[in-house]
Amino acid sequence: MPLSELKFDKTKCAQCKTISCLVKCQYMDFKDKNKAKKEWQKVINGEDSSVLEACTTCYACEEYCPFGNHPFYLIVERQEEKGILPAPRPIITMWINQCQPVGRFIVGKVEERALSYCFLPHFNTLVKGKIFDGIAWSVIFGQEFFCNAVYLHYAKASVIKDRLPKIVENIKNQGIKELVCLHDECYGTFTSLTSAYGIDTPFKPIHYYEYLYGRLKELKALIKPLNIKAAYQRNCSARLCPETDHYVDDIFELLGVERVKRQYDRENALCCAEIFRMGKGPALADSVQKRNIDDMVKFGAEYCVFNCPACWDSLAHKVVKQGIKPIHMIDLCKLAIGEEQALRLPELVAEV
Repeated sequence: MPLSELKFDKTKCAQCKTISCLVKCQYMDFKDKNKAKKEWQKVINGEDSSVLEACTTCYACEEYCPFGNHPFYLIVERQEEKGILPAPRPIITMWINQCQPVGRFIVGKVEERALSYCFLPHFNTLVKGKIFDGIAWSVIFGQEFFCNAVYLHYAKASVIKDRLPKIVENIKNQGIKELVCLHDECYGTFTSLTSAYGIDTPFKPIHYYEYLYGRLKELKALIKPLNIKAAYQRNCSARLCPETDHYVDDIFELLGVERVKRQYDRENALCCAEIFRMGKGPALADSVQKRNIDDMVKFGAEYCVFNCPACWDSLAHKVVKQGIKPIHMIDLCKLAIGEEQALRLPELVAEV
């Protein structure tokens, strides 16, 4: 199959009675299934549709689709075909240019199992301690290994299709058999995007939650239950791999953490909304963030557990102001095995 052809089955959409991809959307009002079906058919046919303008690029319809038919990828393709930009052009150009593979990368002592920092230096401070014994030095990082899924936010599927095969080849050439992905975007790329575009993935992607859970079971004797209530901040790219969400529950159970049952979690999760600020303006972004954090407070969360560094940058200082402690999932695990020095708080940023 040529890379330009998205695996999309029109017959599945014709059979769909729920139109979940639109009806469940939290940012578009499609409670009327007949209206939703008509608008979705326009997207399928390559016609103008309000969906293409209104999409916030939250990825959620990828999870909502009962057929795994990649509705969001189709939206991105149609947006690009019609020149509909979900973010200002200079920002899109900046991202395309700064992440272009130009031979800049860092590799550690790479073995058959390796950690992917992708293009996120945040992980250099997180990948420390007992949890990463035996693998911390087996690392890849840089443009040559950048998963490129971020271009879904910018209606640039063409960039992904152009660069991703080479990225996959670069990883393969390191001799990597198993790649532990430290971000959902990477894991989702190598399990969902590559499959959707017919790109062979010659290594096994492993979500780092699966890795953490395995290591925690090995280190179980060191775990002291934390006995805390936590809200989980589920990021947008987690929608590409919803099958990994159970590891949050599994890890929390091992650590003695209660995942508070709140409105905006699991399938109904709200992402950090910072991407909305660029494309839809501050009003929507601020409203979504407020609803999300108020929900954490309402249901008694003491901690907010983050997965994505971008979510952390967007929300950590804001949850602090509401009396909630932000912590990355990796640091939460370290805390439970006595590595308390891992806990760090964000600098408070004055609101303008």
